[in-house]
Amino acid sequence: MYRRILVPVDGSELSERAIQASIDLARQLGAAITGFVAEPILPVPSGPRSRALLEEDAREHDAMTAAHAEQVLSRFEARAREAGVAFEGYHDQVPRVDRAIIEAAESRGCDMILMVTHGRGAFGEFLFGSQTKAVLAGCKLPLLVMH
Repeated sequence: MYRRILVPVDGSELSERAIQASIDLARQLGAAITGFVAEPILPVPSGPRSRALLEEDAREHDAMTAAHAEQVLSRFEARAREAGVAFEGYHDQVPRVDRAIIEAAESRGCDMILMVTHGRGAFGEFLFGSQTKAVLAGCKLPLLVMH
């Protein structure tokens, strides 16, 4: 059935629900989990800035996002291993989170994606968009959505 589940997480309270649900599901299915953190790339600043400052900003951003992703994934891994579930963590800096989730699932050999959604409703989606809907629209893999 399902052997590897991709679980995108960001360290929020909402993603904690995805972590627990994915561990429970993986344990029942005998599946492994690939935890994935998609960090945003550094936005291009407007206005004049020296090349040295831009490079320093990029290094700082890279270090901060890598540290955040590693912290989130290490907590996820500890909980999965404690439950006896195989785990692989992965993070990347990306321009579009929805595409990165799909690409991560495909490149890591996942056969299902488990995501949580904010459930903001039509107005909230209009303002903020919906990563979950974008993944659903662009993905060929089964997508389990939790609210």
